Amino acid sequence: METIESIQEKIVKFRDDRNWQQFHNPKDLAISLSLEAAELLEVFQWSGTDTSAQGKKEKIAEELADVMLYALLMADATGLDVKEIMLKKIARNCEKYPVEKSYGSSKKYTEL
Repeated sequence: METIESIQEKIVKFRDDRNWQQFHNPKDLAISLSLEAAELLEVFQWSGTDTSAQGKKEKIAEELADVMLYALLMADATGLDVKEIMLKKIARNCEKYPVEKSYGSSKKYTEL
């Protein structure tokens, strides 16, 4: 099974084999990440009350992969450890959203 690190190594190699690192500065990666997230959102555009992924999984997978790959490239460009920052964020969210206050609620932590 692939690890986050091995996937990150593959996307960095893909980039480097094409001499694209020169274009992958944090600003442009943030823009690309946002654009890909918008393409993911576009899958649900005009769907009304249909909020399911049924019949959309292939397109969702393609766009979600783009978002995640750009996120890994952003981590590489800024020298951030993906596992470390995700675990830190999960821990922070556990503090902000304790189960006893947030269970079944969509309220923001400032409203709990």
